[in-house]
Amino acid sequence: MKIKHMLMGVAALSLTLSLAACGSKSSNKQTVKVGILQLIDQSALNAANKGFKEELAKEGYKGDKIKFDSLNAQGDQGNLSSMSARLKSDKNDLNLAIATPAAQALAKADNQTPMVFTAITDPKSAGLTSSTKAPDKNATGVTDMVDVKGQIDFAHQLFPKAKTIGLLYNAAEENSVIQIKIAKQEIAKLGLKAVVKTAATTNDVQQAAETLASQADVIYIPTDNTAAAAMPTIGKVSEAKKVPVITADATMVKPAAVATVGINYEDLGKQTAKLAVKILKGKKVSDLAIEAPAKSTLVTDAKRMKLFGLTQAQVEKAAKAVE
Repeated sequence: MKIKHMLMGVAALSLTLSLAACGSKSSNKQTVKVGILQLIDQSALNAANKGFKEELAKEGYKGDKIKFDSLNAQGDQGNLSSMSARLKSDKNDLNLAIATPAAQALAKADNQTPMVFTAITDPKSAGLTSSTKAPDKNATGVTDMVDVKGQIDFAHQLFPKAKTIGLLYNAAEENSVIQIKIAKQEIAKLGLKAVVKTAATTNDVQQAAETLASQADVIYIPTDNTAAAAMPTIGKVSEAKKVPVITADATMVKPAAVATVGINYEDLGKQTAKLAVKILKGKKVSDLAIEAPAKSTLVTDAKRMKLFGLTQAQVEKAAKAVE
């Protein structure tokens, strides 16, 4: 009888250990769920998305360790609302918002799931936090606020004979409004004239760019999502009208610009992912200050530099002058 009880005890212990081992194995294979809401399909935001995923993979979140639910609103506010509601219902471990309208929609729909954001110029004015040092609305991230003064100075250094600088943006994008306000102030300080044209959709960009090219000596494009989605069109206008373009975003250079000392959005996405990893490992959002871009990058286009009579040495000298 005692032997029987002993055997039963050993069997129970074996079963307990087996279950514990299974539980441990299961927890090691736990899949992290991350939702991504992107405003529109354009090069800068795509690059941020790519950088975010690449950095997470580098940190070990890859394969069956992570599941992404990637949504793109294609610039439609209705899509932003419905997609935000979907991400809330998915009960993800973390959500990423790419661009201001996406973050605002997601914050409105879900204030429970931790959010990281990227490609947002001013999170305070967007209502995403009351403090950049201690985020208080369950959202933190990396801004794309560029050195607008430095970029206007860069344009002036490259084209010192230019008297009028054109500014093209979507007036409905809060991030762009902030940058354009600064740009106008800096242009005035240089004793130059600013000419402004707006484009509400990508369909409006060509006409706005053509009008601007007929009135300005140089065109400056901020980190504007509408303009970014139509940069090839702006590039064609620039070349046809022989009016150079300077951009705030490095990904805008290849399709349209001469150069920039601007943001690399893939790096921005990677920087945002580092914050996401801290949250996934247990850090509170409120303990993670909102960050500025870690660095800016000089990016040039050889074809357009030649078209507008610039050498690499001249561009590098101008970039150093405004660092």
